Amino acid sequence: MSEPLHGDNMTTEDWLAWAGADAVRRGLPELKPLLEALADAQRRLRAADWNEDAAGRGADAGRPDAARPGEPGEPEARP
Repeated sequence: MSEPLHGDNMTTEDWLAWAGADAVRRGLPELKPLLEALADAQRRLRAADWNEDAAGRGADAGRPDAARPGEPGEPEARP
């Protein structure tokens, strides 16, 4: 079996195919449903709306009236 791809070239689908084949090669085919669930969760997290906000690309990212740390309108920090 070839080594997994590294860097920017590995997609979730690439990883899932490699990890699934590796699990079978190691005699652990029962891991495949768990690997598929993990890949699905990763896809959902990467597609989530809040992911864009965290990267500064959300709907409020370019608005001058969007609250910034330490400015009015920002929620209070919890202890």
